[in-house]
Amino acid sequence: MVNKKRLIKTLEELIALDSQNPPGDERQVALFVAAYLKRLGLKIKTYTFKKNRVNVIATLQAQTKAKSLLLTPHLDTVPAGKSWSSNPLRGKICGDKIYGLGATDCKGNLVVGLEAIKSLVEDGVKLDYNLIFAATADEESGSNLGLIPLLERKLLKADAAIVLDADDFEIVVTQKGLMHLKVRLKGKKAHGAYPWLGENAIEQAAQIITVLKKQKVKYQVNKYLHQPTINVGTIKGGDKVNVVSDWCEFELDYRFLPGMSAQKIINNLKKTISRYSRKFKIEIQGIQAPYFISPQHPLVKNLNIAMQSIGVNSRISGSEGATVITFFKKHKIPALATGFGAEGCAHIADEYASLTNLESGVKVLVEFLKNFKFV
Repeated sequence: MVNKKRLIKTLEELIALDSQNPPGDERQVALFVAAYLKRLGLKIKTYTFKKNRVNVIATLQAQTKAKSLLLTPHLDTVPAGKSWSSNPLRGKICGDKIYGLGATDCKGNLVVGLEAIKSLVEDGVKLDYNLIFAATADEESGSNLGLIPLLERKLLKADAAIVLDADDFEIVVTQKGLMHLKVRLKGKKAHGAYPWLGENAIEQAAQIITVLKKQKVKYQVNKYLHQPTINVGTIKGGDKVNVVSDWCEFELDYRFLPGMSAQKIINNLKKTISRYSRKFKIEIQGIQAPYFISPQHPLVKNLNIAMQSIGVNSRISGSEGATVITFFKKHKIPALATGFGAEGCAHIADEYASLTNLESGVKVLVEFLKNFKFV
């Protein structure tokens, strides 16, 4: 049975365990989670890809050859900063709200998962699939010390996955792809009084950026996402005001929809740049593929039914930003993201979560886990 007092106490204990990233040290919270689940009889494994960056994988075993469902929240938080009106590492309860670093992102979702598993074990519920709970490190800095190596090294295997890292009972079924690029242009230096003798790389960059921002791209409309975007994040160049700049570099942030090709975007960028610059280089800093799972997929439908049965308003949605659900695409694992934090509270000072929503989140998760069937 779901125990709200226990839920609150556990969340207070988790908030008190500092896992700010950077600097990055999930040891204390990872050990807490591992001990909590070990007491419930789950099989525990920990993996560390860098000192102090601990990942916990716990398994509630049903049958040796049964399929596996993964639940995965993360252990780290963003840095608290200096704008908090109270101690960010002390859970402060005001009415239905609990304030504290990670209350929404993501220790609130973490404790919902823990309480749901404890409720299942206490009630003697027998699942017909293996339930894997992976509490991972480094999500706030790209998951390179957490979920990514766990999947790449096949230390974490599942037939379906639910990422516990969202707000207000949303069910995230799609998200944009992400591509970060740095463009370096090489011009020709000359005296500022005779600009026609040189090739100004800054002016070339300005022309290129103007064209890129005006270009219309072909894409398939996604009702859960806005249109593709391009953002110029940084730009710098030149050595002195009276010298024609022979260098300029700028960074681009592309967000593109499912069905669009990262390579076609790069090809178009090269074609555009070549119209204005003879010498250039493009550095690919990172690519994350877009993601989509059908709202009719059993994972989505069953979670939606569970939410409705508990009396909460679920909402199918998309993510404009990058989340870890895309990491499952490469491994052909159907995945979605959901969660029970307070919308707009992630990464802010005086972060909070609704205690009522967290309790309802546990009930939703228990209902879903009890009734989910692999097709």
